[in-house]
Amino acid sequence: MRQAGRISLDPRLSMIARLVGQCQCCADIGCDHGRLGAFLLQNEQCGHVVLSDISEPSLAKARSLCARLGLDDRVTFCVADGIPAAARAPQVAVIAGMGGATIVDILREGRERLGDARLILQPNVAAPQLRAALSALGYAISNERVVRDGRRCYVLIAAEPGKSDYGLKERVVGPVLLRDMPPELMDYACFRLRVTEKALKGAAQGGDPEQRNALSEELGIWREVCACLQR
Repeated sequence: MRQAGRISLDPRLSMIARLVGQCQCCADIGCDHGRLGAFLLQNEQCGHVVLSDISEPSLAKARSLCARLGLDDRVTFCVADGIPAAARAPQVAVIAGMGGATIVDILREGRERLGDARLILQPNVAAPQLRAALSALGYAISNERVVRDGRRCYVLIAAEPGKSDYGLKERVVGPVLLRDMPPELMDYACFRLRVTEKALKGAAQGGDPEQRNALSEELGIWREVCACLQR
């Protein structure tokens, strides 16, 4: 079937596509509209994609898009809560646009089905908890990027099977971001600094001492990062 048009992606999804790279099969878990998978196929980054979503209406949008573009013969569609038991084992799995705790739950429940797949993750919140869980699940972070899309900054994490052990600063900021200190980190660091300051003020009015200490440590880390980037 002739392709009816070319897919373009926003900055966040564009960076995810770059991190996916070339692979035989990529799974997009929580694919929603399916634009990422369609883009990967159109640009010959993948020979096959698995598009999975917990919502049948959302998956219907992905089915319609891929059919319209003449790509549906290279797609496996799955309605699933987490990692689907698809016939094709993906080389890369994308889990993006969810809370860090939700991503952790998906990875824990689907660890065996993921096998040796490389992960591309984009948590909306709770990135430090996600980094800690990756170590516990047998993954090592290989790349991290910060992307601005409109008024928001997103952190993207690439991980692959391997041993890792991250200290507090690495869990909070990210081991690769902390090592490279890219200019793009500045906006995100300033945002996290404001969020942590506000949370600490709230905790000081009635939060438990352990929470206050944790927030105070995190605040110090972000202050240090901002100071380093301003030099």
